[in-house]
Amino acid sequence: MEALKIYTASDIASITNCREGEVKIGEKVQYTSSLEEISQSNAPFVLIGIPEDIGVRANQGIAGAASAWQPALKALLNIQSTSFFTGEELLVLGHFEFSNPETDNLEHLQQKVSEIDDAIFPVIQKVIEAGKTPIVIGGGHNNAYPIIKGVSLATKTPIDVVNIDAHADLRPTNGRHSGNGFSYAIKDGFLTRYGIFGLHQNYNNNSILQAIDLNRHIYPVFFDDLLKSDQPILSAWNNLLTKTGQVTGLELDLDCIENVLSSAMSPTGFHLNEIRKLILTTTKKLTYLHVCEGAVALTNGRQDQNTAKTIAYIISDFIKSQK
Repeated sequence: MEALKIYTASDIASITNCREGEVKIGEKVQYTSSLEEISQSNAPFVLIGIPEDIGVRANQGIAGAASAWQPALKALLNIQSTSFFTGEELLVLGHFEFSNPETDNLEHLQQKVSEIDDAIFPVIQKVIEAGKTPIVIGGGHNNAYPIIKGVSLATKTPIDVVNIDAHADLRPTNGRHSGNGFSYAIKDGFLTRYGIFGLHQNYNNNSILQAIDLNRHIYPVFFDDLLKSDQPILSAWNNLLTKTGQVTGLELDLDCIENVLSSAMSPTGFHLNEIRKLILTTTKKLTYLHVCEGAVALTNGRQDQNTAKTIAYIISDFIKSQK
């Protein structure tokens, strides 16, 4: 667990912009000095950052997902503290720090992703065992696997997941990367029912489509079908949630939202307000939230600071709907 940097009060205060006559979320959030003390906090939600894009690079994607954590945290901490969301509901645990592999050789990158898996899942396991709801800001979607593993080990049962995503991330299990987290979770017995909301027909290959067809516990909802349907998106969303059980995690890949900066940024997809409505109106108790793949700066030169505020809205909406 040496990869986890646990935040102090001064770490949080340093990025909270205080103003006379106002109270910010950062002035109210809780913190801890160790993983063992999490259970002593009365905050039901625990925030964790995984600022890495090694898994994206191992999937031959554009790096940049590592850039989202700090700006998103700052945007979140500077929300106004009100009765809607005071900040006391949230414990800011900290973030993981991972060194880059020796080279960008795919074998080295994939090996590093496996090491990242091993660092993350015990922390998630401890958070769940403490009776808390992890909220994770990535980072690549490779981190879905250790999150699912940690929750499954803590609850002593395979879990279910609903993933709002343009991609199924069900690529073959022949080396870890951001495109096969759910494949590994299914193969290793940590994930049973897997709902995917908003898949793009153009960007899921035939082998992935076949894998979906062959597994009766995978429930795909294609974005293309939502566009063609007169059925409200919210109705399709609620129908998907009924197919999952009591222990269900929520994954949100930001490439599903139109024009949000990510490795697989798309000109078509959900609008941010549609995603916010799905989260705000969800009455199902969810075991965790993982927001991933977003970036404020990609290595190809594209930048967008709005990604940080997008993530802050999603997290505050989740806390409001789940508390």
